Amino acid sequence: MSLANHLDELQRKHGEIERQLDEAMAHPSVDDLEIVNLKRRKLAIKDEMMKLRQETMH
Repeated sequence: MSLANHLDELQRKHGEIERQLDEAMAHPSVDDLEIVNLKRRKLAIKDEMMKLRQETMH
């Protein structure tokens, strides 16, 4: 997979998790742990995207 394709896939996953997070936060019955896990996954993907972008700049 090329770097551009990998970044595109990460952005897609990031957007999907963001959508899931928005849905979870809109429902008060959702477990706080689930929200924390979604936020962690979203942050991990964002960190990976930043790392890949920095690598391409060097």
